[in-house]
Amino acid sequence: MKDPRDVVIEPVVSEKSYTLLENNVYTFKVHPEATKPEIRSAIEAIFDVKVTRVNTLNRKGKRQRNRRNFTFGSRPDTKRAIVTLAEGDAIDLFEQ
Repeated sequence: MKDPRDVVIEPVVSEKSYTLLENNVYTFKVHPEATKPEIRSAIEAIFDVKVTRVNTLNRKGKRQRNRRNFTFGSRPDTKRAIVTLAEGDAIDLFEQ
C-alpha cells in the first residue's frame, strides 16, 4: 500500500472513541491488510504527528436479518486501529 489515504479509511465516531480523546488516543477504520508499521507511517504522514503506539483489532460484522424472505446476511468485517499520540500532539479531527 503506497498511499497513506488507502491505509486509513475513516475515523470512528462513537461514545467510547470520544472518551479516549481525553487520553490522546484516536480510533480509525483501516484497510484489512494494513500492518501496524503501515498504519503508524500513514497517520504520521496524513496528520503530521508523532505516534507512540498502535493497537489493532478485527471486528466481525453483525448478522442481519432480511425481513422479506427471512434469510440472513451480514455487515462487513472491519479492522480498527487505536492510535496513541505523543504528549503535546493532537489531531483536529473532532474539534469544533
